[in-house]
Amino acid sequence: KPMQALLISVVGFGVDPALRINVFDELSLGEGFDGVTQVQGFHSESRAFHFQVKAPAEVSEQMVQKLRGKNEFTVLATLKQDHLNSGVILSIHHSEHRFLELESSGQRSEVRLHYRTKGQQDHTEVFPYSLADDQWHKVSVAISASHVILHVDCNRIYERVVEAPYMDIPEDTSFWLGQRNAAHGFFKGVMQDVEILVMPQGYISQCPDLNRSDCIFSPSCLLSYFFLGGVGWREQLSRAEEKMNGLDGCYCERTCSVKGVVYREDEGWTDGCRNCTCTNGTVQCEAISCPPPQCPAGTSPAYVKGACCKECQREWKKGVALRHNLSLGSVRLHHSSPRLSSHLGLNLVVSVPPAGHDFCSEGHGCVEHSDCANLEAGDCCVCKDGFRPLRDDNAYCEDIDECAEGKHYCRENTMCVNTPGSFMCICHTGYIRIDDYSCTEHDECLSGLHNCDENALCFNMVGGHSCSCKPGYTGNGTVCKAMCDGLCQNGGTCVSPNNCVCQQGFTGKRCETDIDECVDGFVECDSKSTCVNLPGWYHCECRDGYHDNGLFSANGESCVDINECKTGRNTCANDTVCFNLEGGYDCRCPHGHNCTGDCIHDNKVKHSGQIWVLDSDRCSVCSCQAGQVMCRRMVCDCDNPNADLFCCPECDPRLSSQCLHQNGLLTYGSGDTWVENCQQCQCLQGQVDCWPLPCPPVDCEFTVVPEGECCPRCVTDPCQADTIRNDITKTCTDEHSISRFSGSSWIKHGTECTLCQCKVSRVLCLEKNL
Repeated sequence: KPMQALLISVVGFGVDPALRINVFDELSLGEGFDGVTQVQGFHSESRAFHFQVKAPAEVSEQMVQKLRGKNEFTVLATLKQDHLNSGVILSIHHSEHRFLELESSGQRSEVRLHYRTKGQQDHTEVFPYSLADDQWHKVSVAISASHVILHVDCNRIYERVVEAPYMDIPEDTSFWLGQRNAAHGFFKGVMQDVEILVMPQGYISQCPDLNRSDCIFSPSCLLSYFFLGGVGWREQLSRAEEKMNGLDGCYCERTCSVKGVVYREDEGWTDGCRNCTCTNGTVQCEAISCPPPQCPAGTSPAYVKGACCKECQREWKKGVALRHNLSLGSVRLHHSSPRLSSHLGLNLVVSVPPAGHDFCSEGHGCVEHSDCANLEAGDCCVCKDGFRPLRDDNAYCEDIDECAEGKHYCRENTMCVNTPGSFMCICHTGYIRIDDYSCTEHDECLSGLHNCDENALCFNMVGGHSCSCKPGYTGNGTVCKAMCDGLCQNGGTCVSPNNCVCQQGFTGKRCETDIDECVDGFVECDSKSTCVNLPGWYHCECRDGYHDNGLFSANGESCVDINECKTGRNTCANDTVCFNLEGGYDCRCPHGHNCTGDCIHDNKVKHSGQIWVLDSDRCSVCSCQAGQVMCRRMVCDCDNPNADLFCCPECDPRLSSQCLHQNGLLTYGSGDTWVENCQQCQCLQGQVDCWPLPCPPVDCEFTVVPEGECCPRCVTDPCQADTIRNDITKTCTDEHSISRFSGSSWIKHGTECTLCQCKVSRVLCLEKNL
């Protein structure tokens, strides 16, 4: 009978009240909470609020009690977040430990899930996705042991294998809604239907159609097959086996959801210029095949608005370009010698457009995944990046499956997943991300499977790890206490009162000053590269017109010239010829021609001397000079009272735009940056946003993260290494002359406590502590 009740609950999309935490109901919002305003929501079936609020202690305990010790739950919210806001949706934390926190960063277009792992380490899982666009979104994050799934607007965006959460939450834990604490993470916008369901597939309650991807059994069918009665267990097993064999008679359906419409099995529909069918819960589409039309005399095949295939149209014989205005019964002619009115018998408006005329703004036929581009005498359709044309005028385009066609850049230890117009590289199980295209294996320290204190350093060892308190802290490594607090900045550690040890790349009494290795003469980059200073380090970056050949040399000597003419990375107009130069190119006018010097930028014509602001970045200004587009960041003049504070946050003098450091003791102005716990943080108009500190690439077999630093460095001794890039071709020979692969381990023969490991052709043995 317990099985019977559970199945009926799932089938009917119902949720046991004991498993549901309705945050708004628990908090009794609107009944005496300061800073809470009820507003119009996404729908009218429940209330929506503007707010930031901390739950009272007794209410926090009631909600946390349902989560305590559970490793399967789902966080649900319907929200509309202000454009570019970075804020916390909800946070359950004790002291500095975030047991469960969901954050949305509009500044970096990321959704972040913060939690504690079973190794009691703080972990952040980052999902590249923008919620802060001032639009309503349904969001769900489902966690099932070591599995996490992110849904947005009932679409599965990410599915990953992560470290399992640690949910033994202390009793005096704080529960915050709309902010992390009293000073940070303020969510700006509206929330509705914020819930935590203590079940792994709680997103079904938010998006019931997602449940159709699983078998849906009717309650009567389940009752008839699973109710066993009060007979003996042998008879029960026999009867259960008979009933399981008859489950084929139960109803099962798999459907497809496309653009908010649900299609049943084998149901077909037309999507643009494709015929689609729902097959076993998967959408399968094929381009519409157009037979050549048999047109009578005086007509010719042409595309008509709203149709995918060409149809027979009246043929104009004067060789001019016609733009029809059917509602007015007129035709506009763009021609240098218009003498047609007496022949055509139409109301004709004849005009010669000026150079650079915006034809696209007058209406165009670019429909699906296609953009309109202006030409000299008209317009045309161009497929968006990552799409290919379904017909020869590019008005309809379909997604390119880069994964299936091998047109992706996913490297070792990843799996390619196709997305509309692009693709993603997902790490294999047991690997962590290096960059967007590659992943690497991890050890106990990196994976969080250790018991070191958050203020201790973890050192990976053969068969385990060791913990050592950071400088400025004292203890045995598993428990560390600070000797002082709030004095050292940018990751520096306090070893004694008023004495900070700075991370490499920082200096000053409180490590407040970043060492500019480029200006101070510590670095000499190759002539084809330039030195770029970053918080705590630097690197030699290829100059404009150059790219790295894949060797990634430290001084930039691996930078080679880009042939902009061959690669199409030039902005020369059609009346000029691109000529490649070392580190650049030139737009040359053919002899005897009178060239305009115009540029092509984002498929639009820009005139020579024209200056404009980028559509995608209002802080960048571009100009067209002799066929070449030059872009630069806007120069900030803080003496100008009309300075754009979005582009120049350092010019914002308002106290409300200042930010507090995480320790609550330091204040930063808008635009200031700092480093904290191996994260780079920035204050922007009163909001703090932090992201992982970028580290220089290391191309070596053995790396170690030195004490007090954040980035790995190369070492030659594998015994000192935190991370080893194993090469299975480099084997070891054990005491019995048996070959062992690099990375493998074994107990030495004749002993019980000696663990040996093969590390790149070297055998390392260690006595295990009992």
